[in-house]
Amino acid sequence: MLGSTHGTLTTDSRRARAIACGERSGPTVHGRPAQVGDLDVSGRPLHADVPDLDRFFRPHSVAVIGASDTEGRPRTGITRQLADWAERVGARLYPVHPSRPAVFGIPCVPSVADLPEQVDLAVVLVGDPLPVVEELADAKARFAVVFASGFAETGPEGEAAQRRLAAAVERSGLRLLGPNTNLNAFERFRDDLQGPAIALITQSGHQGRPVFALQELGIRLSHWAPTGNEADLETADFLSYFAERPEVGAIACYLEGLKDGRSFLLAADRAARRGVPVVAVKVGRTETGARTAASHTGKLTGADAVVDAAFRQFGVIRVDGLDELQDTAALLARARPPRADGVVVYSISGGTGAHVADLATEAGLRLPVLSEARQARLHQWIPGYLNVANPVDNGGHPVGDERGRKIIDAILDDPEVGVLICPITGPFPPLSDRLVRDLVDAAERTDKLVCVVWGSPVGTEPAYREVLLGSSRVATFRTVGNCLTAVRAHLAHHRFTTAYSSPFDEAPRTTSPSYRKAQALLRPGQQLSEHAAKQLLRAYGIRVPREQLVTSAAAAVRAAGLVGYPVVMKASGARIAHKTELGLVKIGLTSASQVRDAYRELTDIARYEDVPLDGVLVCQMVEQGVETVVGVSHDDIFGPTVTVGLGGVLVEVLRDTAVGIPPFGEEQARDMLAGLRGRALLDGVRGRPPADLDALVEVVLRVQRMALELGDRLAELDINPLMVLPQGQGAVALDALAVCG
Repeated sequence: MLGSTHGTLTTDSRRARAIACGERSGPTVHGRPAQVGDLDVSGRPLHADVPDLDRFFRPHSVAVIGASDTEGRPRTGITRQLADWAERVGARLYPVHPSRPAVFGIPCVPSVADLPEQVDLAVVLVGDPLPVVEELADAKARFAVVFASGFAETGPEGEAAQRRLAAAVERSGLRLLGPNTNLNAFERFRDDLQGPAIALITQSGHQGRPVFALQELGIRLSHWAPTGNEADLETADFLSYFAERPEVGAIACYLEGLKDGRSFLLAADRAARRGVPVVAVKVGRTETGARTAASHTGKLTGADAVVDAAFRQFGVIRVDGLDELQDTAALLARARPPRADGVVVYSISGGTGAHVADLATEAGLRLPVLSEARQARLHQWIPGYLNVANPVDNGGHPVGDERGRKIIDAILDDPEVGVLICPITGPFPPLSDRLVRDLVDAAERTDKLVCVVWGSPVGTEPAYREVLLGSSRVATFRTVGNCLTAVRAHLAHHRFTTAYSSPFDEAPRTTSPSYRKAQALLRPGQQLSEHAAKQLLRAYGIRVPREQLVTSAAAAVRAAGLVGYPVVMKASGARIAHKTELGLVKIGLTSASQVRDAYRELTDIARYEDVPLDGVLVCQMVEQGVETVVGVSHDDIFGPTVTVGLGGVLVEVLRDTAVGIPPFGEEQARDMLAGLRGRALLDGVRGRPPADLDALVEVVLRVQRMALELGDRLAELDINPLMVLPQGQGAVALDALAVCG
């Protein structure tokens, strides 16, 4: 596949790219840092390592450096919590303090060097952690946690301090959590809850509290990783680890930024392969949010459109609020795979049903009209004047007797129905109590999803607290919006994982002949002329118009005869970015005299504007088609990205583009096109023929291959316009701008 053609790693490494505020030594491909989609030394795709974090979460021995039992000191509370946690997990605890004989009755060790064994986990409570981290590395500790703040989140001095800390870790086998982290990993998790669990990753401890509190509603949590500034261990490490844990049913994340976007994609790919849903709140949709996140954890948040694209490609479900994170993660962790994607709204009120049905349809859920036979069956128990096509309105009274359960069973028996949503806008005992019991009993006897929206603002009713929350099969929500968000995510996740094919599993080639041709064209640090940029496109099999580069008026006339009238003439030079604005493009030339005049005018303008030329292009004129744009740029977090959208002047006016993160395959490229607001132009409007979508997809994949192979050597590529001709006729790159890295 074109989307998976890339180079071979020249060396091996624990990390693929840079760490926050400092560079790790690592593999290179063609002289650049290794990226997702590269190959290892044996020619296999590079996959995310799964760090062995068992001894972090379940250590046999724990050292607390700077332990204290002096009341009123912050370290005392931390020491107490760690002592309690060590006891719960069965770990030996070693308080470390140079002058205290004991802490909380436990004998102290005077220094790290005096620890009686190689500890699994060391928690560093001192203000200057760097010397201690170096001592722990010498002592062969496996893991360390640094709580101290004052690092990359504070500015240049803090960034320098974090680089020193990261370098100390890199020189050893020690793995480090933090700095600027907290005690969330050592919380008391309930061990009386059953079923699949949620594993939690947060870069802010406070923002994980609502998810942690789900335990009070009977939803199991297994782990909490508060990653902080991620000088070493990062979100991707915990994501890969949790995806392998058999008890984890879903992973919930609160992310302010990503240290290494490519490592994150490898970890997300691992979760997608295993069908483990990942739900994330990602800060940085606005400039204010991005700026605040950077000051909190010292993280780059990344361009939001690129983040969206990365999440979408690898099945990460992005939500906006912590309440959505709670409800969506809880549903995905516990619900069985759907049997069908049809949703039925069932209520005791026609108004409620109609309102929720509207919202569900707007949310993209499919509400099938129940068959006439199914409706006739429901009318055995529901008055004939009520609507039962979907939404189903029972009128209220049937839920108070045996009819209520029969109605629910009849709906769930429909093969088109995979989800039943029942909004209960407020408690109305005894009817609501009977309805809730019937829903819970039905849910226990079906493999379909039953959702209840309990709309009471009180939330203390026994029907809610005891019956609904006591059921592991009913998904209970407090708002319709959160219910629909979670159901949509549930259905989308299973569609995604059923069809998911990892882009890293394709059979990649080593460096292609296209790469070797491209090397001769690249000029480090320079912009290429249009002529040279089009040669680069030709090297990768992307079609350009018939054209010739000429340096005289006479040669221009001869070229026009060979290219065929009408022609377009353009000035070509490495310093020209916007030819049209400078008057350096002439179109629709139909005679030799027009070509001679155009040549003289273009060269005169170039001299007046002091723009050096390598010549004038005489080009075939291509008129019939849809103007699109395809380009390459580099994101600070994810590396090379590919953009496709409507081209010409529309790209600046409408900004209707979609982004892809290499590597991706043909289906992802088609999904990018499907998401364009102006997609109808490609399908054909006002009698115009449909455009050649297959050719456009092929160009996108070839540009992706270029981005993967050339890496940082291609800083920017802009094919605009790429004229997509009518179906079956291909696509032609009419203009191109390329900047070398």
